[in-house]
Amino acid sequence: MAENRGMVHLYWGEGKGKTTAAVGLALRALGSGLAVVMVQFLKSGQSGELEPLRRLGAAVFSGSGPVRFLRDMDENQRQETRKRHDRMLSQALRLPCDVLILDEACAAWEHGMVDESLLRRAVERSEKGCEVVLTGRRPAQWMLERGDYITEMRLHAHPYTGGTAARKGIEF
Repeated sequence: MAENRGMVHLYWGEGKGKTTAAVGLALRALGSGLAVVMVQFLKSGQSGELEPLRRLGAAVFSGSGPVRFLRDMDENQRQETRKRHDRMLSQALRLPCDVLILDEACAAWEHGMVDESLLRRAVERSEKGCEVVLTGRRPAQWMLERGDYITEMRLHAHPYTGGTAARKGIEF
């Protein structure tokens, strides 16, 4: 393995904590003077961790308002969402960075909501010394094969199953 090669981190599974783990790594990197870029797929851009990351110097690309669940989108909305994702990822790849976080990349890949070659090119940044972080519920086989750090988050209990809605500052 080349000494300047970065690693690919994969946080996946049904349990809570995938994005939280990625953000924790971003905070550690920012605190050490590293450049962080984060791209969030299939999210509204309203989550509580984004503004603090920006204030600390991370470049964050995320949704621009309420986003519907994929199951609730018509074909035009799906196409527009994919275009937005491709545009965000293209912009992110123009920036130099030490850590690149691709939040919900697994779902974006699984549902065809991001260009395949663009996502693979993002992951290949690890070959040039960048740490690349992928999150999501069900990773593609190539993501599992490419991962250096692979952590599966398993759901054992969650208040949502008992009817508790997502809470600001905790789940988003």
